[in-house]
Amino acid sequence: MKICCLGTRPFVILSPGGGSPRLLHVLCCLLSVSSLLRSSSALVHFWGSSFSFTFIDAPARFAAPIDGSGICGTLHVADPVDACSPLGNVTAMEGEAGHVRISLIVRGACSFEKKVRNAQDAGYKASIVYDDRGKSNLISMVGDPEGISIHAVFVSRMAGEMLKTLAHTQGGQCCISPLTEEAAGTVLVISFVSLVVIVSVVATFIFARNCRPHRHRAHSHPPSISRQELEALPHFTFKAASLNKLMSETCAICLEDYRDGETLRVLPCLHEFHSVCVDSWLLMWGTFCPVCKHEMSTENCNA
Repeated sequence: MKICCLGTRPFVILSPGGGSPRLLHVLCCLLSVSSLLRSSSALVHFWGSSFSFTFIDAPARFAAPIDGSGICGTLHVADPVDACSPLGNVTAMEGEAGHVRISLIVRGACSFEKKVRNAQDAGYKASIVYDDRGKSNLISMVGDPEGISIHAVFVSRMAGEMLKTLAHTQGGQCCISPLTEEAAGTVLVISFVSLVVIVSVVATFIFARNCRPHRHRAHSHPPSISRQELEALPHFTFKAASLNKLMSETCAICLEDYRDGETLRVLPCLHEFHSVCVDSWLLMWGTFCPVCKHEMSTENCNA
């Protein structure tokens, strides 16, 4: 399994026997990949017997440039870890003549330049400074380049904490190498494909969610009759003088009393209503009588 980290979030590239991708981590990577690639020109690798980690970093502007095949060696956590004072682990390593050592230093408490100079004075050939803030972007460390001959790069807090754990618990080799066009292209391709997949999933979800209410309304909308069928129903002009026991004095839809001269429409069940009221009802809400629920196709009144 190989874990690659862009900024503050890792993503997993599967290899035989590996785990599964973490889609949310990929999304976080996509949000910052463009700015990271612009500010980065090197990679930090850590190899163990059964794993390898790769982190994108930002090289210091005042340190020796990283070119060619880069530099490889053993990773050591600085003591003190902020490297703001002379490193205390120099004596224990004096017997490792010719061995390349790379220091791991946390950001803060003093300038980047002072940290790198203290690491150089202790015999380190390169320094990796990691962020002490959780969600900040990679930065290019600045300082006075006079007298500095070692390499120095800046990585995220997550990357630094992982490297710190590996330096304490795992044996392996740490390398700082240039970010080749091939590596940058691979990152961009992975980012683009992941972005397309994420956008497709989100678009499908939104489309399905928006279509559900439309389907529900289409299925739940009551039947109605046509204007031609409506006009075929009988109607008459109301006159209070001609009111009989079978007629109601009030429209059951608007609850207003009938007045002389108003047009009433009669349904097959012999219930009458204001023409305006019952026409709207039958055209929009159903094909049955609002009073007795008699269907227009039924010949006899149920009331």
